[in-house]
Amino acid sequence: MKTHVSTVVNGDAVEFLCSPSDTLLHALRNEIGLTGTKEGCGSGDCGACSVMLDGALVCSCLVLGVEAQGSQVETIEGIAHQDKLHVIQEKFLEHAALQCGICTPGLIVSTKALLEENPAPTEEEARYYLAGNLCRCTGYDKIIKAVMDAADVMRQGA
Repeated sequence: MKTHVSTVVNGDAVEFLCSPSDTLLHALRNEIGLTGTKEGCGSGDCGACSVMLDGALVCSCLVLGVEAQGSQVETIEGIAHQDKLHVIQEKFLEHAALQCGICTPGLIVSTKALLEENPAPTEEEARYYLAGNLCRCTGYDKIIKAVMDAADVMRQGA
């Protein structure tokens, strides 16, 4: 039996039906049609499916879709503002901090969470915060450079 869920995703009220065992990741991708959030491992180990749920960074593969009832969800699709990329997205492009793209949405959402919590992280703090996001293609130096550059720009109010 499917459950009716009403929630807000990226600022828009949405409703969907899901089985009690369906993950939030499944609901986002298959019921709502937001395919930016990726499944890397399905066990919460890689961070590719990271989203914000009521202001907390979570692996959407570990959250049940029914748990989103009445919640606020922010996905990678909600990071940009209309046709303008968020500065974090711009810096990931500028620093070539992406390749295959599986980890990129989760890294960007996680970076946004980091910089909202700590606008001036040290490189060590950024590496520690993003340790739950695995990347097999780029290595991490370009990612950390993008994060640190985005932090600088965001602190300057650009």
